[in-house]
Amino acid sequence: MNPIRKTSLIFGLFFAGTFIFSIPALFFYDPLFNSKEYLLLGGFDTRISIGALFEIFTAICNIATAIVIFPLFRKISETASLGYVATRTVESLLILSGVVSLMAIMSIRTEYIPGSDAQGLLMAKQVLMAFHDWTFMLGPQFCSGIGSGMLLGYLMYRSGAMPARLALIGLIGGPLAFIGGILVLFDVLQPMSPGLFAITALEIIWELSIIVYTLSVGFRPEAKLG
Repeated sequence: MNPIRKTSLIFGLFFAGTFIFSIPALFFYDPLFNSKEYLLLGGFDTRISIGALFEIFTAICNIATAIVIFPLFRKISETASLGYVATRTVESLLILSGVVSLMAIMSIRTEYIPGSDAQGLLMAKQVLMAFHDWTFMLGPQFCSGIGSGMLLGYLMYRSGAMPARLALIGLIGGPLAFIGGILVLFDVLQPMSPGLFAITALEIIWELSIIVYTLSVGFRPEAKLG
């Protein structure tokens, strides 16, 4: 296996990891998100720790996708390549900040003593949940739009590592995802709403196409890489 194909395969596996680890985390967090009495039940909940571990793996995969391809794409544009590393790093830090907020809720639940100030504890949970929700919005929504959409799309388009038509999906979908984040920021759209999903759909398609193409085909031999 030549070095470029090997790098493409590793990159694709890490990119797939960002999906594989991020989606199941939401299912493990479900009782924390949807049960009003969850905090007052007391005791340690392993499900939340598993969800947190999945998100930690997601953060690792995020940064790895940028680091792995940096040596190949820096000659195309060192600025864009470094920008991709930076946005992936910031995205991962925001994800991990959200993990900290959820694990803080778990600490409160573990130490809860029946008869304590339930109202105050529920208020603390709401604050930490709101913090987590905004880290999710500022991380995967904004950073993916800039990093995986605009910057990575530009690098793939300029280098020819992927077909131009595929790269254009990222160049269009990235700005749309960023605009979607702005609309949520100003309360025009709601997080996780159908409207936000619709405006982010192209970015999701682009990221899925990256996984499929890099794993099944790999970066094109004629690409200006190395």
